Amino acid sequence: MVRLFSRFTNSRSQFVVLFRTFRVEEFVAFEWDSVFEFLLCCCLLFHSELREQITPDILDLIRKQRLNYLVEGTRFTTKVARRQDKFFFCRLSPNHKVFHYGDCEENASPSIEQLPNKLAVVDIKELLIGKDCPHIKDKKKVQINFAFTLQPEEPQMNEPINFVAPNEEVYNIWMDGINALLGKAMISEDMKHDLETLLSMEVKLRLLDTEGIRIPDAPPPIPKEPPNYEFVFKNF
Repeated sequence: MVRLFSRFTNSRSQFVVLFRTFRVEEFVAFEWDSVFEFLLCCCLLFHSELREQITPDILDLIRKQRLNYLVEGTRFTTKVARRQDKFFFCRLSPNHKVFHYGDCEENASPSIEQLPNKLAVVDIKELLIGKDCPHIKDKKKVQINFAFTLQPEEPQMNEPINFVAPNEEVYNIWMDGINALLGKAMISEDMKHDLETLLSMEVKLRLLDTEGIRIPDAPPPIPKEPPNYEFVFKNF
């Protein structure tokens, strides 16, 4: 038993071969508790290695989603007076190299050509968050929690871009997207939740016996409703 278990741990690819070569008499030679423990260990190792194998692809999928969100852009609010708001819009270029931003109307979503200001990603020195941002002095705690700044390498050449996200979801997406652009890890709680959800779904799909089965790209059509529901009461 120990020898067979050692063989499995050396290579995940031997998992199927192991079960194919494990004869019935070998099971009989051991207590069923030991056999169950052995099979459970095999399954746990297989599950763990499968998650580890597909995690990079899932992270790349999340990274692309975050960057696509930044390309679509977001409208942010800047408080300029007690009862007056000023809006600006910021979006990432499709090649992920430049942030374009500028003032806008309340319900506007300007195109890149309509945004006069820009900051190249390569010119970003660091990402500042919370109380380290220069624009959140004497601000409310909620604004501090959702505040971030893109600090340029040369402030004389480029002005920093100061943000206050409208909510936690937008804040987390922008944090993940900017960190991905800067070559840093995405660490938001939303990213962790998305990673666990997608990993769980992908593992379940891969463990299904779908060999030789064509999985459609679109869901099947919803059938029409019956003319009546009298059949429901026939068994009562």
